[in-house]
Amino acid sequence: MEVRASVKGVRVSPRKARLVVDAVRGKRVMDAIALTRFMPQKTAEDVGKLLKSVAANAENNYDMDPEDLWIKAIFADDGPRFRRFKAKARGRVGRIIRRNTHLTVIAEERRS
Repeated sequence: MEVRASVKGVRVSPRKARLVVDAVRGKRVMDAIALTRFMPQKTAEDVGKLLKSVAANAENNYDMDPEDLWIKAIFADDGPRFRRFKAKARGRVGRIIRRNTHLTVIAEERRS
């Protein structure tokens, strides 16, 4: 059985979020939570919370043991972009794009 959890609007670019997501893909959920605790990236904290959420969803909604969960799929998609402008020299305008990310994790139960 699959268990899902997602978070939307994380204020980090998807490219930077994929560094953390790629590191935990295919691992046990509990091992991935421990791994994100010691990663230096800003997104590691958000991914760790998301993994705790999928473990809690499995335990409370489906009566599954979080120790038996494996990450089947995890991905970081583009969210809406905030477009801002900053004044530059000689009356010109510099564009600032602040990117957001939607994180989704799908875990499944495997007995090992």
